[in-house]
Amino acid sequence: MDEVVKMNFFYVLSGKTVKQIAVLVIAAFFTAFFLYIENISLSPVFSTKDGPKAVYRGDKDLALTFNIGWGDEKAEPILDVLKKENVKSATFFLAGSWAERHPDTVSRIVKEGYEIGILGYNYEDYTELEDVKIGQDISRAKEAFKKLNVKDIKLLRAPTGHFDERTLKIAERYGLTVVHWSIDSKDWTNPGVKQIAANIQKAEKGDIVLLHASDSAKQTAKALPAIIEDIRGRGLTLVSVSEMIANGDVKSKEIN
Repeated sequence: MDEVVKMNFFYVLSGKTVKQIAVLVIAAFFTAFFLYIENISLSPVFSTKDGPKAVYRGDKDLALTFNIGWGDEKAEPILDVLKKENVKSATFFLAGSWAERHPDTVSRIVKEGYEIGILGYNYEDYTELEDVKIGQDISRAKEAFKKLNVKDIKLLRAPTGHFDERTLKIAERYGLTVVHWSIDSKDWTNPGVKQIAANIQKAEKGDIVLLHASDSAKQTAKALPAIIEDIRGRGLTLVSVSEMIANGDVKSKEIN
């Protein structure tokens, strides 16, 4: 009799344990699911169905892109390296506020044949702004570049890298295509010259590479020679983003 009671107690306890484990597993699943959905909703690579698109890669060649939002020291050394390495094509996304303060550097970028895109005017997250504020930021940036005699800008990169369907539609109204990236060098974290180069070694034809020429990117100029050597060693051609768009199909993702 005692043995039966013990067995029954064991089975009851096991049943409760199984239910508790099941509840924990279900809770963990839903937590992971909601985190996944949240990440998807914040994904900065979007296109609208049958509407404006955000370009994040092409199907051939490779584009080096440099964001500059602030700072006085790192843009010129990076331009020096590109010139020394005979890199003819690259795209610089410049904040309008930075461009106003550095007209000589902007002029040099243009004279040396590099493409300029807009990195907004101020460093603001477009997903947190009302439509009218996004439009005002873009408009102010366009006006700044117009005064600097930079013409025919066709590309926009959201200042923080975050954007949504609204941004795509507003950018289209201003005649701009939103550009993201497929390879992040993570140079702004200053992980070391070798690590920055290693982060880009996985780049393949069609990739758009994110680099920075703001003062926070202290190691980018030193990493560039190795990056360029590796890219050329693998037979990849360096182009601007606009050249990539013109030379083949570009990739985008769809939101509902």
